Amino acid sequence: RTANPATRVQIPFRPPYLSTKTIKTIKTIKQHWIDTKRREVSDLEKSDRPWGRYEVLQDSPTHKVKCIWINPGARISYQRHKQRSEHWFVVKGSGEVTLDGKVSQIKAGQSVDFPVGFLHRIANTGTEEMIFIEVQTGTYFGEDDIERVEDDFGRS
Repeated sequence: RTANPATRVQIPFRPPYLSTKTIKTIKTIKQHWIDTKRREVSDLEKSDRPWGRYEVLQDSPTHKVKCIWINPGARISYQRHKQRSEHWFVVKGSGEVTLDGKVSQIKAGQSVDFPVGFLHRIANTGTEEMIFIEVQTGTYFGEDDIERVEDDFGRS
């Protein structure tokens, strides 16, 4: 004789070798890991600048990833870096990129690369906020690796 499936009692699965105490410990470890990851994300750098703002999305010894917002009509300093190269991918808006004196138009969906030591700048020529993702690679990613050649805000 077979039991009617509709009358079976559903018992949550728990491996027989795990005690209630072990399961509570696993849940505590899992929650600690989740809380630690939350703190790591919230501890990443965010900065308002005169031209817009940026947020660090990822920071490691081999690379740094930022999301950068440029206000309409604003531009960053004309700059170069001694210890890192950069790759920019525009996700919203349009503007002009200057690479070692050559000006090019750029818009959402396009990207540009800046090798170590090359002068570069981006300007938002549109009427809406411009957003791009910056991927830095090299040996050092500190903000003090910026050599500003020209700056609209008087920074050196």
